[in-house]
Amino acid sequence: MIGKLISFSLRNRMIVLLIAAGMFGWGLYSVTTSKVDAIPDLSENQVIVFTEWMGRSPQIIEDQVTYPLVTNLQGMPQVKYVRGVSMFGMSFIYIIFDDKTDIYWARERVLERLNYANRLLPEGAIPTLGPDGTGVGHILWYTLDAQGMDLGEQRAVQDWYVKFALQNVPGVSEIASFGGFQKQYQITVDPNKLTYYNLSVPQVMAAVRANNNESGGRKFEMSDIGYIIKTTGYLQSLEEIESIPITTQNTIPVSVRDIATVQMTGESRLGIFDLNGEGEAVGGIVVMRYGENAEEVIRNVKAKMEEVSTGLPKGVKFNIVYDRSGLINESVDSIKTTLIEEMLVASAIVFLFLFHWRSALIIIIQLPLAIAIGFILLNLFGITSNIMSLTGIALSIGVIVDDAIVMVENAYRHLADAQQIEENE
Repeated sequence: MIGKLISFSLRNRMIVLLIAAGMFGWGLYSVTTSKVDAIPDLSENQVIVFTEWMGRSPQIIEDQVTYPLVTNLQGMPQVKYVRGVSMFGMSFIYIIFDDKTDIYWARERVLERLNYANRLLPEGAIPTLGPDGTGVGHILWYTLDAQGMDLGEQRAVQDWYVKFALQNVPGVSEIASFGGFQKQYQITVDPNKLTYYNLSVPQVMAAVRANNNESGGRKFEMSDIGYIIKTTGYLQSLEEIESIPITTQNTIPVSVRDIATVQMTGESRLGIFDLNGEGEAVGGIVVMRYGENAEEVIRNVKAKMEEVSTGLPKGVKFNIVYDRSGLINESVDSIKTTLIEEMLVASAIVFLFLFHWRSALIIIIQLPLAIAIGFILLNLFGITSNIMSLTGIALSIGVIVDDAIVMVENAYRHLADAQQIEENE
């Protein structure tokens, strides 16, 4: 078989050259379209289910949230195992799928099971899927440099403007906000006053909830004009919350201000984000979607940041504190330099040992052609151009030329023997 293949190649040199040129061109195209990252993604193929039920102990979370979810999420197709973690007020379920499973197919299967499992959970515990990212998906961190603006206002700008804008960038799975204070209205109830007015906390909650909504009415016509009736009752200030009536005693309404104190403050925090020891900061983490090109996503996010900057309040700007593109570029450039150096050294050594430029050229051509074919295979199998994959190519440079050297030297020996026989005759 090998002899026939060699004979065919010798008789059809033009076809062989055209095939080699085509593979080399395809390889160059694969180099330009290859996904680039600094480190390989070795994380497991997993889907995360997150459930928040604040104020409950880890044991309650384990019994009423984690255990029902774990037992109902088991038995799905292509699932290796299911892990559950319970902590104060939160539950995490990690569903590990087979490596060949499509991640979005897996997320659909998990959603199907959650539709049934929701009936088993207590009121207020709503499971949600985590972002479709991986363990190495944190590609960029940024903070807001806002001199003179308090942390609550900075967090509001981040949550209600910056986050929504950056989430529209192709390849971004999530913008995870951190730092600052999340503004909220807090009603601090005085238990003594509740007892005095014979009220309960659920009554206060029901009154506030009932007065913070919008009701729709019917349509009526007058003078051949149709009017739609509706009532707008959304609370917009502390004074409106304080004026909410809870009950009536002896024809005198009891409002929220009579039994509680209303104030605007920040949500309870379990930690802070400090930047370089210079104080607290507000920012976000850009999480890349599964299987995307890290270099391209970072470039698009930075371009979007320049566009978003025009709409930020005066004096507010982005401060990038972690950017993987620098590590990516330095790693890839280092490997590229090593590849070029190894190709030149290998070519020089081959030429010096054979001392025949046509024979050396046959061997040297294999180096760029083999590397081009390697990038074709990287793209076909969805492997990024990272330190591991490019280093593998660099380590194989010395092995690539071995078979060509053996074949060329063998052919050279046969030609020399044939020429010697002709001279003797």
